[in-house]
Amino acid sequence: MRKAQLRPTAENTYKVAYGTKGITCDFGRALDKSRRQEADGDIVGACNTRFEAVQQFMELLPDSETVELDTADADTRDAMTLLHDSAIDHFLAGDFEMCAAMLETLLELDPEDRFEATRRLAYAYIALEEWELFDEAMHDIDERSIDKPLLVAWSTFRRTGELPKDGLPAVYMREFTAEEHPADEAYLRDVDSGRPSRETLVRQLWLQTEHLWAQFPGFIEALKNI
Repeated sequence: MRKAQLRPTAENTYKVAYGTKGITCDFGRALDKSRRQEADGDIVGACNTRFEAVQQFMELLPDSETVELDTADADTRDAMTLLHDSAIDHFLAGDFEMCAAMLETLLELDPEDRFEATRRLAYAYIALEEWELFDEAMHDIDERSIDKPLLVAWSTFRRTGELPKDGLPAVYMREFTAEEHPADEAYLRDVDSGRPSRETLVRQLWLQTEHLWAQFPGFIEALKNI
């Protein structure tokens, strides 16, 4: 196992580098291993592999200052991908506090948000009812984002117990009140087309957030009662 450390770059960023000093962790190998485990159906093993690597990655980060990492560097991006993917693991498991902490760290390391951490962080803030942080996150999410209408509607419901007066656009209402959400061949083809339809994007959004509605069922029930 190679030893990793953070080294400064000429662009005033830092990157993961391997040598004779540092922590004993190969982030590229850990990422590949987690993907193989997922492909083999070992989801728990994949989550554990990612989390163990993230714990090692966190040991590289300085305690007294915030550093920006070089996301163009392959080894650095592997480590950051593990951090992102482990945050999603915690999001799907309902551990929103850990998810938020990881995504906040990722944003500190990548202020340009190339991993789109802000989008998922906004959902975690709603679940945690961290409204000031949620409002700040919403300022950084593009108005054209497929998530924006859902984030507005769910946050309003969590805050007030009522849906927004304008509700959700029709395409969202159809998908989020449907009995089935098949990821069939037509859906997969459209996802892979490079220009998926809005209907496909909204179904993808349902599939990405489905676990939330099992934990917070009142929102979907309210949509169905409109």
